[in-house]
Amino acid sequence: MSTTFSLGAQSLKLDTEADIQKHTSPLKDSTSITTVNFTGNTLGAPACAALAPLLSTQKQLHTAQLADIFTSRLLSEIPPALSSLLTALLSLEKLETVDLSDNAFGLNTVAPLEPFLSQHVPLRHLILNNNGLGPEAGIKVANALSELAERKTEARNQGRNVPDLETVICGRNRLETGSMAAWARAFRAHKRGIRVVKMVQNGIRPEGIVTLLSPQGLGACEDLQIVDLQDNTFTALGVRALATVLPRWKGLRELGLGDLLLGAKGMGMVCEALGQGENKELRVLRVQYNEIDSRAVKKLVQVLEMGKLERLRRVELNGNKFSEDDDGVEKLRHILKERKEESEEGVEWGIDELSDLEEESEEEDEDSGKEEEEEREEKAERILQDADREEASKVSQKNDKEVDDLAEKLGKTEMV
Repeated sequence: MSTTFSLGAQSLKLDTEADIQKHTSPLKDSTSITTVNFTGNTLGAPACAALAPLLSTQKQLHTAQLADIFTSRLLSEIPPALSSLLTALLSLEKLETVDLSDNAFGLNTVAPLEPFLSQHVPLRHLILNNNGLGPEAGIKVANALSELAERKTEARNQGRNVPDLETVICGRNRLETGSMAAWARAFRAHKRGIRVVKMVQNGIRPEGIVTLLSPQGLGACEDLQIVDLQDNTFTALGVRALATVLPRWKGLRELGLGDLLLGAKGMGMVCEALGQGENKELRVLRVQYNEIDSRAVKKLVQVLEMGKLERLRRVELNGNKFSEDDDGVEKLRHILKERKEESEEGVEWGIDELSDLEEESEEEDEDSGKEEEEEREEKAERILQDADREEASKVSQKNDKEVDDLAEKLGKTEMV
């Protein structure tokens, strides 16, 4: 008998108890279900109330995929529906992975999340991608996770075998700088176990990046394996904070820095940090759309030629300021190709497709460099102003395939 119960991606509209009962026979017939998947349907409050007692009987459940389950629901419907589900899940001591992405929570509907996130000590992998949280709701979620760390410690002191919180994915949520102090505290509270942090496209300003990466935040999390902060705004201030913390992440495998306005100078600082040789496990580096020029690419090549980053296999560089046949790009491509030939790993290698490059200026002197830096700062300010105007926009219903794939993987395996 299958241990997975799935209604995934069936576009069902389940309003009432009768609607959900048509589909839940496997949950009634077995208490050995390990994975439930309701993603891509829409559940009303009465349907969730009827589903909750069935979920609470599944004591072997370790993965709950609840992404995109409230499409077209009124804001007033979501809190009671979510509360029914999470209250049932709270009693399941083997439930480690919860995916609630693509549900429009926001400040008005985040309340049911707080008791679950602060009390569910078995939680190992949390995915909250594209939930329209905003900074205030983001603070509530982060504070709940800080409290969870205390609950986990209490449970261990009582002799319980409790997993660490290893994965936090909270991207496309407009968390902004205002919530970063709370998130920094949450990550520091879980520093003994946190392995994966993805906070892409959150409108975080440079000051917020500094707070997030400080020793009071991710700077204290020395066992990180995946860090993805793409599509926020670093500038020089954020890059300096990153360069300081990078050597501490000795087990880092993937680093996502795309679309952060790094610039050539910022990329140079990243290369200097990587050149210290502390990031021996790094496999993937994403630095697309950062106004990086050929000089910065050469600095990365120099790091590799010095024997650093010996496990690097994938570099994503599209959308920057150099030509596809640049000498540095060719050298980088050659180095990665040689590594692929010597490896037995069947994974993605090399450089990404360079289909959207910007022509590099032929004149490169000190004055032009200063002008480029000023232009970059002005661009950063425009982006931040645009982000402010978009703060009140509704949560998008577009799914993030990369996050969906990772959510599925986390339901099957554990990070090592």
